[in-house]
Amino acid sequence: MKKIRTRFAPSPTGYIHIGNIRSAIYPYLIAKQAGGQFILRIEDTDQARFVEGATELIFDTLRWLGLEWDEGPIVGGPHVPYVQTERKAIYIEWAKKLIEKGRAYADNTSSEQIDEYRKEDEAKKVPYLYRNHRPENPPTWHEGLPIRFKTIPKEYSWHDEVMGDLHTGPEVCDDIILIKGDGLPTYNFAHIVDDTLMECSHITRGVEYLSSTPNYLALYDALEVPRHIFVSLPHILAPNGHKKLGKRDGAKSVTEYRDDGILPEAMTNYLACLGWNDGTEQEIYSLEELIEKFSVHRIQNSGARFDEVKILWMNGQWIRKIATEQGIDELYARTCETSGSEDFSRYDIFKPIDFWPESAKTETDEYKKAVLSIIYDRLKTLSDLHTMTTYFFEDPVVDLSMITDSKFLKKYSETELVGLLTETIEALNDVKEEDWTDDNLQNILNDLLAKTEKKPAEFFSLIRIAVSFAPFSPALHLTLRVLGKNRTLARLNKVRTALANN
Repeated sequence: MKKIRTRFAPSPTGYIHIGNIRSAIYPYLIAKQAGGQFILRIEDTDQARFVEGATELIFDTLRWLGLEWDEGPIVGGPHVPYVQTERKAIYIEWAKKLIEKGRAYADNTSSEQIDEYRKEDEAKKVPYLYRNHRPENPPTWHEGLPIRFKTIPKEYSWHDEVMGDLHTGPEVCDDIILIKGDGLPTYNFAHIVDDTLMECSHITRGVEYLSSTPNYLALYDALEVPRHIFVSLPHILAPNGHKKLGKRDGAKSVTEYRDDGILPEAMTNYLACLGWNDGTEQEIYSLEELIEKFSVHRIQNSGARFDEVKILWMNGQWIRKIATEQGIDELYARTCETSGSEDFSRYDIFKPIDFWPESAKTETDEYKKAVLSIIYDRLKTLSDLHTMTTYFFEDPVVDLSMITDSKFLKKYSETELVGLLTETIEALNDVKEEDWTDDNLQNILNDLLAKTEKKPAEFFSLIRIAVSFAPFSPALHLTLRVLGKNRTLARLNKVRTALANN
């Protein structure tokens, strides 16, 4: 049985977007499920678009997502180098082999002449194909000239694991450029050479490359190398489903999602399921579960809509999963710079982020963990901590209108509200520090509720607003326990005084 070897070959042209990452996740899963190897190769032959630091960003993004490569830059392997600009001599050698076979030639046609050929074909209302203008006696090799493939037009049939059986006629075959004038290979040629030398079994790529397949197949035949298994991935679509997702549709880079507090587990989970499912109702998958259950035959052959709401929901599920299965300490380690969490960046690109409010910096780790333990189930992203927890670290601004305009409290006079706060302060003041626990506080609040004969929504709203002035909070007894006796009483007294003096 042929060993399974897949590759991810990104271009270092800027930030990594989600489409790039899905194109890394699927080959990773294919390889790992079969006990094979996942290869990282840097496709940097388009030097005009090369961005300094983008290669390192690729490394950090994959490592953040847990997609460790078995061969490639940094880790090495039997097919070094894994950066295409460092393999220039290899591509030229393979191009010369084609020239020797009479299947490639140096092209000294100027760009102006090529434009003329295009115009001629347009005037004739026929598709432009360079092979129809192929020079009769082209030079075989000349440094500085592009090298073109000499195609033999014919019909091609092939199987794609996602798209099924496909067929094209000879009209799509052309004399494509293999080596550019600068001596670097074109995308198609470099990938065929590298995929062959690196013994790749599967070629995972975007569906937009389907039209290039006949030229791939012609090159396979000319080079006398076996075909690879094609896995074409449909586009990730904009939310409206009408076009490919782009920046104008709200698409963000993986780095931006990370900075917004999206967990790597959620990102991998969501993108793996964007156009794939295992035939069950399950939606939350660890990387290990994805490896176990993934199948290329369940990748849908049409585009999948990107859903920002869904990824936020999934991230919230992962926050809860980590908190309940791995513990608050692990979740806390994801939230701050000072937690001792692993610095997985080799290049200081992906540094740990502190998602807590500025006012939390002076608080202890234990206090912040206590806050996290009662609010994690409300978080959609880690960045929600910044807005949802401020009142735990700094006294809120007293806004009496939140009380007097509340639908639950506006029927009460300020004198009545002062009375309710006084009863609460007196009851809580009698609690010893060691008895400031969830159970005791819940019992005291329930006793006060019964004593005051108020509705739960009314009484609890008053106390909740008085200690937090937030639109919502965790269960009241939990909030009071974490705030502590001194903070709680100080805030209740402050609001009581403000109401009395209003």
